[in-house]
Amino acid sequence: MEVSWEQSVTDSINTIYLLFSAYLVFVMQIGFAMLCAGSVRAKNAMNIMLTNVVDAVVGSISYYLFGFAFAFGDGSNSNPFIGTNFFALYNIPNTSYDYSFFLYQWAFAIAVAGITSGSIAERTQFTAYLFFSFFLTGFVYPIVVHWVWSSSGWLSPSSSGLLFGSGAIDFAGSGVVHLVGGIAGLWGSFIEGPRVGRFDAFGKPVPMRGHNATLVVLGTFLLWFGWFGFNPGSFDKILVAYPDSTSQGNWTAVGRTAVTTTLAGSTAGIVTLFGRRILVGHWDALDVCNGLLGGFVAITSGCSVVEPWAAIVCGFFAAWVLIGLNILALKLQFDDPLEATQLHGGCGAWGLIFTGLFAKEEFVIQAYNSGETGVVRPYGLLMGGGWGLLGAQVVEVLMIVGWVSVTMGPLFYGLHKLGILRISSDEEIAGLDISRHGGYAYAHQEEDRPHFYADYVRMQN
Repeated sequence: MEVSWEQSVTDSINTIYLLFSAYLVFVMQIGFAMLCAGSVRAKNAMNIMLTNVVDAVVGSISYYLFGFAFAFGDGSNSNPFIGTNFFALYNIPNTSYDYSFFLYQWAFAIAVAGITSGSIAERTQFTAYLFFSFFLTGFVYPIVVHWVWSSSGWLSPSSSGLLFGSGAIDFAGSGVVHLVGGIAGLWGSFIEGPRVGRFDAFGKPVPMRGHNATLVVLGTFLLWFGWFGFNPGSFDKILVAYPDSTSQGNWTAVGRTAVTTTLAGSTAGIVTLFGRRILVGHWDALDVCNGLLGGFVAITSGCSVVEPWAAIVCGFFAAWVLIGLNILALKLQFDDPLEATQLHGGCGAWGLIFTGLFAKEEFVIQAYNSGETGVVRPYGLLMGGGWGLLGAQVVEVLMIVGWVSVTMGPLFYGLHKLGILRISSDEEIAGLDISRHGGYAYAHQEEDRPHFYADYVRMQN
């Protein structure tokens, strides 16, 4: 059947939009790398940079072979738990998916492993990264994607049988991406235990600040930039007109989504700035950066279905969730060098609950029914939409926590029992760069430290 030139132009613009969004999300890998490098000590900078690269390259192969199929493999054998088609992109492109859609979803998938890597930084064997990156990107994460984002998933707001008449709204992945990565990091960090010297003999925390605030701030701004592909890009198509309006379509919703993303992150950054000033007595740029990211994580679920004023509410509470969880982590002697568990896990869970409270009916219909008239859907509890959506959001939180715990927990424990999870104390004190990677990331180091791996080996002997 011949396609009209109007339809060809529309499809081309939508494809360009999706590809550009994929490129923006991939830029977030640079942001993660800079943030991670600046947040660790200089003696581990090369290690953390290498793990960021490994997360991307291993995740790429894993997601190509298995992950995309488990996530979006619908067909005659489709089921609400796991996809069963499109392994190694067999039969792609088709009427449902093309290569640009795969690329966009791949950029999301490799971000999950990067989140988890931050939780176990500065003390993990390189081999362990290979195992968990492959497993997380190729199996654990795609199953959650299928539940929520596939049209046949049991939690999906686009499925034929909606949970509680609603389905869970997780538009760009507060739960699917961030909560999954955060809970995986929780188990990895818990099983490994704190870094050497992180807590003294009396259980008091000992500060271990990152070595480069400049890299942290640079990474934060790169992540902010990439989030404009992460959240607005999740519409997939920009040229979709709403039937009840002559001037509105996905293009207006895309703009609103970018605004809510910005407001939530900015509010969280400001609240964290003043909140930490009250608690610790000084202005801390690193805390503000994490607060900003916490706001972005939280709004990611409901970015397309809430008013801009609600995004400010989201960011305000996200900041206090992050501050509170950081205080709790220190009391429990839980050591996460990048606060990834608290930030992505805690703020991701809050983002899902927030959506169940503040989602607006009009925007829900625009995001999931292309603005069709006559459609009735549950929406935010505090907006008068009943308990259906909030109930689905709570179920998503519980199921993600449970699923990631029963998969990644045993994986990390198995790596621990095999002796390939954590490095030795001597290697950790010397630094992973010199003990595992042949030298430091920076040319100029202290004179009393070994400069090359051969020097380190001689010192050990």
